[in-house]
Amino acid sequence: MDALKPGKVALLGSGETTHSGGQIFEALAQGHPRPVRVSVLETPAGYELNSDRVAGRVADFIRQRLQNYQPEVTVVPARKRGTPQSPENPSVNEVLLHSHLIYMGAGSPSYAVRQLRGSLAWDWVQARHRLGADVVLTSAATLAVSAFSLPVYEIYKVGEDPHWKRGLDFFQPFGLNLVVVPHWNNRDGGDELDTSHCFMGAERFAALKTRLPTDCTILGVDERTAVILDLSAGTAQVMGAGGVTLARGGAEQRFENGSRWPLTLLGSFQPLRDGETGLRAGSWERALRALEEDRTAAGQVRQAPEEVLRLAAERQQARERRDWAEADRLRGEIQGMGWQVMDTPEGPRLEAL
Repeated sequence: MDALKPGKVALLGSGETTHSGGQIFEALAQGHPRPVRVSVLETPAGYELNSDRVAGRVADFIRQRLQNYQPEVTVVPARKRGTPQSPENPSVNEVLLHSHLIYMGAGSPSYAVRQLRGSLAWDWVQARHRLGADVVLTSAATLAVSAFSLPVYEIYKVGEDPHWKRGLDFFQPFGLNLVVVPHWNNRDGGDELDTSHCFMGAERFAALKTRLPTDCTILGVDERTAVILDLSAGTAQVMGAGGVTLARGGAEQRFENGSRWPLTLLGSFQPLRDGETGLRAGSWERALRALEEDRTAAGQVRQAPEEVLRLAAERQQARERRDWAEADRLRGEIQGMGWQVMDTPEGPRLEAL
């Protein structure tokens, strides 16, 4: 098989359905063929009676925001073990295996960990990511995928003593002992109550930090902000309204919008090697079969005729010499022949109308 080239992981502090969130979805969609297939995993909110609407609102936003990418958006109702909508039900979760983007967001991090740990759905999310799918995580989901998850509701709402729970540890295979904390700069409490650091407040969070292993890295993500981890290139990029705070070994670093930095700042980052999936053999083999199914289907797509290819090459040459009028004229001629030119970071791509 081809060398593993994992997709990107976008960690949002909040705001998945805001302008900032839309920019993240679009930045990732640009790297995939059309139609872009998106799965919205319902699990973190699966305990709520309206979990379908919680996930559905995000799905509706993605359909609208990515309309230029012909999105095929599916809500995956993997709500609870032991029910027909279980993370262990292959028919419920099959769509994950064919996704270009996988989103998981609001709800309870503790519930998400409990339902997903060791599940078929979680195996397939990780497998698809390692085969090139991008993963977008926000709010509760960022906490759930951490090495140690912050039980926000239990502490902030129920009054339990500050503590951590074991998370899904998504980044462990990449050598990172990472703890993600969204809502880092939250101010919902106004001047009366410090709700920063994901509603913990600075003072309480300082105590929580001492309960983590010393080799953990804390990544605090501001609201309406994302950090995109490119696990193939080994780099990180900050996008959005705020910034991120990296706390490691008693020191803190701050990275604002537009910053780029190596993933080695998060710890002993290492790329995945072929064969080192860390997943159950059956789950990995099924993911590989799905990849081959998608490649076969893509090969059956109608190919552009020679004349269209010639015009597309001429248009690209016009763009390179900045002759925009000629490039637009050629685009129109191509469209008249039943094809559309899509400009992507990898170069122009032709799609049948």
